[in-house]
Amino acid sequence: MNLVEKDLKYIWHPCSQMKDYEKLKSIIIDHGKGIYLYDKDGKEYIDIVSSWWCNLLGHCNPTINEYIKNQLDNLEHVIFANFSHEPAIKLCEELSKIIPEGLTKFNFSDNGSASVESALKMSFQYQYQMGNKKKTKFMCLSEGYHGETIGALSVGSMDLYAKIYKLMLMDTIHVEAPDCYRCPYGKTRECCNAECFEHAEKSFNKYGEETCAIIIEPLLQGSAGMRIYPPIYLKKLRKICDEYKVILIADEIATGFGRTGKMFAFDHANVSPDIMCVSKGLTGGYMPMAITITTDEIYNAFYDDYNKGKAFMHSHTYSGNPLGCSAALAVQKILREEAILEKANVRADYLNNKLKDALLEHQNIGEIRSIGLINAMELVKDKKTKEGYDSELRIGYEVYKRALNKGLILRPLGNVLYFNPPLIINEEEIDKAVSICKESIEDIIYQY
Repeated sequence: MNLVEKDLKYIWHPCSQMKDYEKLKSIIIDHGKGIYLYDKDGKEYIDIVSSWWCNLLGHCNPTINEYIKNQLDNLEHVIFANFSHEPAIKLCEELSKIIPEGLTKFNFSDNGSASVESALKMSFQYQYQMGNKKKTKFMCLSEGYHGETIGALSVGSMDLYAKIYKLMLMDTIHVEAPDCYRCPYGKTRECCNAECFEHAEKSFNKYGEETCAIIIEPLLQGSAGMRIYPPIYLKKLRKICDEYKVILIADEIATGFGRTGKMFAFDHANVSPDIMCVSKGLTGGYMPMAITITTDEIYNAFYDDYNKGKAFMHSHTYSGNPLGCSAALAVQKILREEAILEKANVRADYLNNKLKDALLEHQNIGEIRSIGLINAMELVKDKKTKEGYDSELRIGYEVYKRALNKGLILRPLGNVLYFNPPLIINEEEIDKAVSICKESIEDIIYQY
């Protein structure tokens, strides 16, 4: 029995219908370098989706490798209650220099969903301990995604992940999210004043007094199809949260550490959230780690004598793992010393222009939207009406399969194909990826 057969025998892969694997077999990756992955047969793949958006600085980055190897000889793990270690302390010190203003306290966990759960519980307990006992509800945006644990699913709006579990989920308030490509107000991105924020205003007017917190993916709703909306929305949201004393939670798990062209998506709006969740690029995709970062005000609501019962009794076995902290410290060193964001922003313009030159005039490409190095191409049946393809056709999946054959990992979100490459991608690699993408789309689309 070979490795592919053993994989199918034993492994239940995430976010997959395993019946698909009968035709498109698992690809057994042997090693990676930079933006490339190599399978056991030596075939090369461009990892244009950063291995689920977490590989920030390329596979097998020598600096991150060195930091983890050095840490491994000293300490692999220690209970993080009443104990600490230098990498965790140094990491918080480094992150304090780059996070939005006012965020000061760091609560460690081991994945993005766990970070969201921490934020939800933290905000709920804060309101309770501040005497706001009516504030028990959570708001979220439609088409939002914040992870797949029960609390995170409750504040998501993607039926693909949550529908079957609805009887298990919290009752939350869903606000209609911005959809700039199909803007019902007839606005273009250039003249938008977030008129759609009226939906949030109505929800706050109706439910604001009972709302504990609102959680959002700032500027980029990933699983919804890489929907991008303007910073003015965040400014308006910050203002109304202050008016109603609602905690503003920023899920920067996918948008943090330079993905949107600035260190964090909230930096585009020059306002700060009350709680921010980070993961994915935090360790460069090396180690599972997440942090929920909050303010002194929220932290102080939990600070009292133990017998008062105000402590945040929330924990994860691998909180503050030294290996993860060391990887994250290496990421910070590289971002700081190698001008990664500045270089990535130059390449972002290059990538967007290349994609537009190659595909924007295609009759079945409705829009190419971008923020930072992230670019999303929406496949449509009719460009004028913006009518999408029937989901049962799985057009995006068919393009994905064709691109795999040509050496490009182009994992779709329904009818949306996207580029979200490591920040270190260069012009030559961009040219190659765009060429394969164009060929793969044209190979498939003509059949429909």
